[in-house]
Amino acid sequence: MNTLKLHKNSTKQLANGVEMPRIGLGVYKMTEPDIALQAISAALDSGYRHIDTASLYANEKEVGEAVRNSKINREDIFITTKVWNSDQGYDQTLKAFEKSLELLGLDYIDLYITHWPVKETFIDTYRAIERLYEEKLIRATGVSNHHQHHLEAIAAKANVKPMVNQIECHPRLTQFDLREYCQEQGIAVTSWSPLARGGLLNEPTLQRISGKYGKSPAQTIIRWHLQHDLVVIPKSVTPARIAENLDVFDFELSFEDMKNIDALNLNERTGADPDNFSFKF
Repeated sequence: MNTLKLHKNSTKQLANGVEMPRIGLGVYKMTEPDIALQAISAALDSGYRHIDTASLYANEKEVGEAVRNSKINREDIFITTKVWNSDQGYDQTLKAFEKSLELLGLDYIDLYITHWPVKETFIDTYRAIERLYEEKLIRATGVSNHHQHHLEAIAAKANVKPMVNQIECHPRLTQFDLREYCQEQGIAVTSWSPLARGGLLNEPTLQRISGKYGKSPAQTIIRWHLQHDLVVIPKSVTPARIAENLDVFDFELSFEDMKNIDALNLNERTGADPDNFSFKF
């Protein structure tokens, strides 16, 4: 991939040809309606065209409102939302989707994904997502927090493979093997918690590399994701930070700096392991 071609409006082409913006705003924990609306509106004003929400986040209504208020054409904005664990299963997922669509106030959703692979239901949940795709209520199918064995179990039953797998990924958890498997299968990878919940911003290697390019550690990490062909969804409610996170297209990390950042991997999660997760919250 020629990273020099990356720009603010760069997209990742999914397996069905749909173009997914490579950088988006994650809106997890934006539960205060006014703050959520302000942050999402600031992101759209800054040039973001991809918003990542979920039923769990309780802000789908604000996402839809910000999209309508923006006056940007609906087809120019990519909206991802997710079905929560307690709503999984075939019929339940179809009902959850209707609720999300209603809260968003949209005619369709660009990407609808399973939030976590609940052991008893994740295959049936994905079957429902396939049906929504067949009915053209969503433009792309996907999953989140799925290991290779989850993806293989889905592939054994699915007519359409997931087009996206959203996983925790950052320099402390590079997920190289899973990313390689997804690449082989034509599954795009989105990184959640791309900055390790802010835990990497004081890391000496990242501070040194950032200084070299005149960028912040957060910008350097976001650029690292992009150069690894990952879709990235940094989260912030601060308009200045939201704009800064998008200002990553005027520099390119060298091969050596990419390798030095890769070497920070400790297989260290900030969230749960999908194979060892309490789904009861």
